[in-house]
Amino acid sequence: MIAIVDYGLGNLGSVVKAFRHLDVPVTLTGDREALRNASALVLPGDGAFGAAMEELRERSLVPILLEAETAGKPILGICVGMQLFFDESEEHGRHAGLGLLRGRVRRFGTALPVPHMGWNRLRWRAPHPVRGAVPDGAHVYFVHSYYAEAAPEDIVATSDYGIDFPAIVARRSLLGMQFHPEKSQAIGLRLIEAFVAIVQGRRTGRLAARMVR
Repeated sequence: MIAIVDYGLGNLGSVVKAFRHLDVPVTLTGDREALRNASALVLPGDGAFGAAMEELRERSLVPILLEAETAGKPILGICVGMQLFFDESEEHGRHAGLGLLRGRVRRFGTALPVPHMGWNRLRWRAPHPVRGAVPDGAHVYFVHSYYAEAAPEDIVATSDYGIDFPAIVARRSLLGMQFHPEKSQAIGLRLIEAFVAIVQGRRTGRLAARMVR
């Protein structure tokens, strides 16, 4: 079972609907034991970085996410959920993140309107299992005023909004998407399906290893 982390924020209904549209069994929960027992986690997010981190702390969910990453459990972060992977954000002050990826979340400083809202192209920059899901230049849907200054080795795909910014990041079992795959129609569904394939492949590999032993 894939668990969508319910911490009171985020576009939860649309995320659940996207997975169920693909006939993928998911549960929406903030229960710590249920999250521990899930095969993978999805961390959605809307709104402010600091408020999101505060909710995670108050619900004692930060240790659950850190434990999952240490154990190599696949975690998909969406929009602010992706930004929470990083060390810190400058949104409305300075706020510490989960520290799972190196880097800072910063506000767009371009002459273009902020927030960045609408469809924009993905440009693949590095190999990753989700890369085969959609072609280079595919359009996905963004709604954000801040972007992550990520380490180059963690950037899988970028987009352009006055500057090139990370659209997909990954390291180990982490996968982050700055855009909303659940709002990106067929392209977004393909990317979610690719994440599910990663989860299923990891589970199948574990079962095979136990059978060999």
